[in-house]
Amino acid sequence: EGPLVESGGGLVQAGGSLRLSCAASGFTFDRYSIGWFRQAPGKERVPVGVSCITRSDGSTLYADSVKGRFTISSDNAKNTVYLQMNDLKPEDTAVYYCAAEIDMACSLSYFLFTDYRGRGTQVTVSS
Repeated sequence: EGPLVESGGGLVQAGGSLRLSCAASGFTFDRYSIGWFRQAPGKERVPVGVSCITRSDGSTLYADSVKGRFTISSDNAKNTVYLQMNDLKPEDTAVYYCAAEIDMACSLSYFLFTDYRGRGTQVTVSS
């Protein structure tokens, strides 16, 4: 295991829900923005959403494709960021990754999240 570990992926039917976790260890969690990204087979990695460095006030950003369906939350005491995914669609099928960047304002750009990156968890949504 590394500094960021994703969990909670699995197989779910369309319309169902999953909650992913991104557990951080070994660094000062509240100094980092934590982003969620996903990569479908044959496609590039794209943003899902971000728990901003100021997450204590609930600051988050979402990609348009998941707004209203996905929610990011955090538990600073557990150094964990969650991705609640509701009303899942087959097109949500992908490997989901979390990544961390220190002292960065909110951004959905994966290329800016260079400090820590998890190995991903597979989410498969069947039709």
